Amino acid sequence: MTEDVHLANVGAASERFFRLYRMHCVSPSRDTLFSLLEAAHSLNDRLKVGAAADFFDVQEFAALKCLRNYFHHQQELRHVVRLIPIGGYPIKTDLMTLCLVPRDNVVAAIETTKRYQEETRQACQQMFHWYGPVVNINPALFNFVVAAFEHLRNRGVPLAGEAVEQFEASYGYEEENDFPHVVDGRLSTSAGSIDELLTDIMNATRF
Repeated sequence: MTEDVHLANVGAASERFFRLYRMHCVSPSRDTLFSLLEAAHSLNDRLKVGAAADFFDVQEFAALKCLRNYFHHQQELRHVVRLIPIGGYPIKTDLMTLCLVPRDNVVAAIETTKRYQEETRQACQQMFHWYGPVVNINPALFNFVVAAFEHLRNRGVPLAGEAVEQFEASYGYEEENDFPHVVDGRLSTSAGSIDELLTDIMNATRF
């Protein structure tokens, strides 16, 4: 198989990844989240074959892959994850949606990681945002998509499709206006403890 065909395969996987990311942004659900995590895992495999590269130097990917493997092999995602618009809560942040996972599940995901467990632990600790018994993974997900786009572009992967074009336009707008491509994602509240507030939200939200 020629190099051009290999890169075309990576391009097709990239188009699917960005299409699923757009779907997750427009109408986030547990299904769109799991599909996006699966697409990231698949894209990494394609990238290794087609461009002799991978995302393992991106800590967000290592952290998300840990959760993907856990949800894929150990725990049904829909029983533990909450995707919550922040509009109805006294929370300040730079993303409009929370993606909350119980701390115990993230710890379990780390503990069931067989290879590079300590590196995975560090990635999860640094890239996920931990609030008492609750972990917000949405900033890591958002920032990984940025890193993935930059990796793919730098490797000469042909990127096409409406979702990619929309992402490129947003990325270009940020560059032209000196806006950061990544988010901080930290949460604050005027209603007491953010840890307690997120715990209450987690407990009050139905599956």
